[in-house]
Amino acid sequence: MAGGPRLLTAAQARHVLGPRRQGVQRVVVFGAQSVEEVVDTVQALELDVAQLHGDCTPATIEEVRRRTGAAVWPVLRVSGVTLPADAQELAVAAGQIVLDAHVVGQLGGTGVALDWSGLRESVADLRDVVPGVRVILAGGLRPENIGLACRLLAPDVVDVSSGVESAPGVKDPVRVEQFVAAARAAAGMSA
Repeated sequence: MAGGPRLLTAAQARHVLGPRRQGVQRVVVFGAQSVEEVVDTVQALELDVAQLHGDCTPATIEEVRRRTGAAVWPVLRVSGVTLPADAQELAVAAGQIVLDAHVVGQLGGTGVALDWSGLRESVADLRDVVPGVRVILAGGLRPENIGLACRLLAPDVVDVSSGVESAPGVKDPVRVEQFVAAARAAAGMSA
């Protein structure tokens, strides 16, 4: 829902999401939509998570969560090795944050990797200040690098899109399987 080559209408998203499956959370990425649009979409698609890019505030997080019951994942667009100034405030409000690469003029899905090694201290500091915060790692993840990213930042969730595509918006089933296997291996899970 955030625009770009992966933009779907609500009807297309409903088709992609398909029927509910046990143990699978339904997540949609939002861009510059209003709170009303986000709430309407979360309710219409029966989402578990609203991933909010753009101008997300603690008030936005609280309103979406209160009106839908869905979790809210605010996205921190990271440039360099320090987290944005609002990282702690958003982490407290949501209980989780998404780390994605900051690319001027784009909200996400760019394939640009974060400096995982350089971010280790900032992420550790955030976890110290906001105990229990869930870190969702996005930004340039691919089957070839997910193991290293997980070893360096120990994310609770990984978020991949362009890293498993054969073309913008077209998922490659082989790369998806490779990514899942590599992510599970990094987490110590059986594939």
